[in-house]
Amino acid sequence: MSFDNIYSIAIGLMPDGLEWLAFILACVILAAVVINVVVMAGALYTWFERRALGRFQSRLGPNRWGPFGLFQPFADILKLLSKEDVVPDTADRPVFHLAPLLLAIPALLVFAVIPFGDDSFLGRLNVGVLFIVGITGINTFGVFMGGYGSRNKYAMFGAMRGVAMLISYEVPMALALTGVALMAGSLALTDIVESQRVFFMLTQPLGFLVFMTAASAEMSRAPFDMIEAESELGAGYHTEYSGIKFAVFQLAEFLAPIVTAVVATALFLGGTKGIDPIPGQVWFVGKVVAVVFFLVWFRATWPRLRVDQIMAFAWKGLFPMALLNMFLVAVEMQLLQDDAGALSDRSLLIMAAVNWGAAIVAIVVFANLLGQRRLHKRTPSPSPLANMAAERS
Repeated sequence: MSFDNIYSIAIGLMPDGLEWLAFILACVILAAVVINVVVMAGALYTWFERRALGRFQSRLGPNRWGPFGLFQPFADILKLLSKEDVVPDTADRPVFHLAPLLLAIPALLVFAVIPFGDDSFLGRLNVGVLFIVGITGINTFGVFMGGYGSRNKYAMFGAMRGVAMLISYEVPMALALTGVALMAGSLALTDIVESQRVFFMLTQPLGFLVFMTAASAEMSRAPFDMIEAESELGAGYHTEYSGIKFAVFQLAEFLAPIVTAVVATALFLGGTKGIDPIPGQVWFVGKVVAVVFFLVWFRATWPRLRVDQIMAFAWKGLFPMALLNMFLVAVEMQLLQDDAGALSDRSLLIMAAVNWGAAIVAIVVFANLLGQRRLHKRTPSPSPLANMAAERS
């Protein structure tokens, strides 16, 4: 599925002088394959998440359409396609129509630079990490445009909450990736995967924790789903959306965990690296499924945080921990690398031991600083009014 292979086949079918047409044809074929595979994966994920949440919460989940409810995603999309596409009279129509696209397109573009194998897609883009950070940041505009274009005060409040949270959590997430770039010596995802003789999740546990937590907030999922607050904001920034536009919003929301799992696999879990003779692509998919299950587990077991708690956690918790991880990795590399600038296996094990200890200490310290003080149960005291009836008798 590399672009070069598709282009070579296409150019062999074209007459001389139509190389530009072969190039366009290869681009369209590759884009169509990636988009359809990703969208179908998103549809399958909706079923998986609902079934998993059902198991976590002692209920069945979807089980009527198809075996084990596997056809439920198709029933959902048919229902959404049949619903009326309502647009408020006071809406800013161009902004209102573009908002769902600005949330869905970045999720699809990320897959263009993910190295699923040697020279797959655009995996050797020399600024792959910056590309991912920049592309996923477009979600902020989509959220704001959804609230602003609706001309609904509750949707606007939800959009303002979302923008504040997304911008806040992008800072520690980018800092967590700095440690990855330092150890790999490159911003290309292919080079990062190849440099992981020991997975970066083991050598940088604090960076992995910060990245996954910030990514969960970027997805606006529990416990960080303050964009959608049923008690005061309804559905949040997409309150006024219906029909196919609402379906696109939901597609972007359900693609977000897959995108996060794919990026985390490439950056921290060694990508396609595994044990032979199992192909690297199988290892990659297995790691992605494991991370996705972890995200569903996280969503199912943590209660929603308040707005002030979410913002405080970003700036008072994740931001200092991301800085600590970045400086710790920089100092360790300066002390442990050899004259050629490489790290031996022994140095990597030393880094892993030191960083795991630092991560445990940091988590304990920040949990005590940011967590609530221990609440002591008061000893009940009888009210003087409790025995009034007995005293009268």
